[in-house]
Amino acid sequence: MQINIINVTEAINYIENNLADKLDLEIVAQAVHYSKYHLHRVFTETVGLTIHDYVQRRKLTEAAKLLIFSDKPIIEIALIAGYESQQAFTTIFKLMYKKTPRQYREAEEFYPLQLRYVLNKKPTKICVEIDWKRDILFAADSDIPAWMDLVHLVVDGFPYLKEDEYLKQLKRCIQKKQALIIKDEATIIGAMAFDNETGSIDFLGVHPQYRKRDIAKAFLQKLWGELLKNTPISITTFREGDKADPGYREVFKKLGFAEAELLIEFGYPTQKLTLHKDNLEVSDFE
Repeated sequence: MQINIINVTEAINYIENNLADKLDLEIVAQAVHYSKYHLHRVFTETVGLTIHDYVQRRKLTEAAKLLIFSDKPIIEIALIAGYESQQAFTTIFKLMYKKTPRQYREAEEFYPLQLRYVLNKKPTKICVEIDWKRDILFAADSDIPAWMDLVHLVVDGFPYLKEDEYLKQLKRCIQKKQALIIKDEATIIGAMAFDNETGSIDFLGVHPQYRKRDIAKAFLQKLWGELLKNTPISITTFREGDKADPGYREVFKKLGFAEAELLIEFGYPTQKLTLHKDNLEVSDFE
């Protein structure tokens, strides 16, 4: 496990130091002196994205930043991002950001598609079963910096995140005992903000390194085991087929969430999903 973390960290460092250059699996593997088959496997298992997808999302994020904070022509930004034409750049940018580069620039509101991935270098709960009664705690104000570290890591799931407004809402949730966390030492590996009257989940973030630990399911067990009784749970996520979705929708559907109404949130197309307690096994709450 530690060797894999070192491998992936070296790959990420190389990618981040060479974002303006051509990058693919073979180039990165050669640069860090690993087999491309080995690197593909450990990178995807650890990050939850292939190197191709990670590079694409990072380059598009940097391109979005240039669209808002520079006066560079769009064709120049397209070339910097590694696209041979403005049309090719516009096509993929619209798929991921739901606006053309020109529309995005005119809106004057930057948000990242993918920030630099930061690994937990000394994980202790990767191979340990999560116990929702023992491991899930109410968040405190002192947890806010670590909570925001997680937010930045999974920002791809929360388009149009405005940090000032988000922090105000997070503090209110903490005061109302509507913010839950799971920690691995000092690192928050799972966080949930919810409304115990409506059953809506306003934020659910899971550290990608721990995505196979059933953390999302553990939060649901906590809600219905102690906090919500039989209230149906709802969450909004990417619509089916959204290329910007790194896999959140699939996770929720596997947990038993059913499709509900289509929504537009902050100008972004999403869908509400709902879950009833009967969809989870009775033994989950024992």
